[in-house]
Amino acid sequence: MARRAAVPAGPLGDDFSFVSPVVKYVLFFFNLLFWMISMVMVAVGVYARLLKHAEAAMACLAVDPAILLVMVGVLTFLITFCGCVGSLRENICLLQVFSVCLTIIFLLQLAAGVLGFVFSDKARGKVSEIINGAIVHYRDDLDLQNLIDFGQKEFSCCGGVSYKDWSQNMYFNCTATNPSRERCSVPFSCCLHDTSQAVINTMCGHGMQARGYLEASAFIHTNGCIDKLVNWTHSNLFLLGGIALGLALPQLVGIVLAQLLINQIRDQIKLQLYNQQHRADPWY
Repeated sequence: MARRAAVPAGPLGDDFSFVSPVVKYVLFFFNLLFWMISMVMVAVGVYARLLKHAEAAMACLAVDPAILLVMVGVLTFLITFCGCVGSLRENICLLQVFSVCLTIIFLLQLAAGVLGFVFSDKARGKVSEIINGAIVHYRDDLDLQNLIDFGQKEFSCCGGVSYKDWSQNMYFNCTATNPSRERCSVPFSCCLHDTSQAVINTMCGHGMQARGYLEASAFIHTNGCIDKLVNWTHSNLFLLGGIALGLALPQLVGIVLAQLLINQIRDQIKLQLYNQQHRADPWY
């Protein structure tokens, strides 16, 4: 008796899948890496925030690096969570949320870069406003204080436009009614440091605002940080471009992989529907 040939369930068979395991798991581990990084960012930000005193916690939220770190970490956590679960479970909805969020962030970064280049004068004014605000709250936030000190030491500058901008701070204010011991002073990070000194003199900026530019320049950096920052930016355009590309490349990779996986899942759904119809109706 002749053996009857098996009728295939469909032209491609039930075992065939359009979804590539390579695309699926590369996207999953890509998101898993940034998901873990985001949790570290949130943990560090929350820890840094809890270490501060209660009065400092409400002093200057807009420029608090800890709050900024938490916000970026939470946003990254939510986006990469959608990417992780969406790729692992082959969920089109979550993958679309992941792809759309990355696209929006990429376009915002691109727009910010273009607008900053086109409206460089307004960008300079915004930077000046941020620096002046940071000077005002210098003693209110330890993280902000360390950030300003680092910037002034790295760029060999002092204040926004000049060292006398430190008079905007209530502790360094040069008015006669200021009872602070730091009256008319500048932070030690403004000082010209001697590399041979083993111990930094933190009182080296005492009374420097009361001196003229020429006299003060023998002890501190008198030039402001805004001009130094602008000059550094113009001198390091290739470096900044490389950093921008390094930030944009993972986003573009994530968008491409997500869209590729979405299309593969849709093709797989169409195949499953076709196979179901084929089994229900052999003449289909």
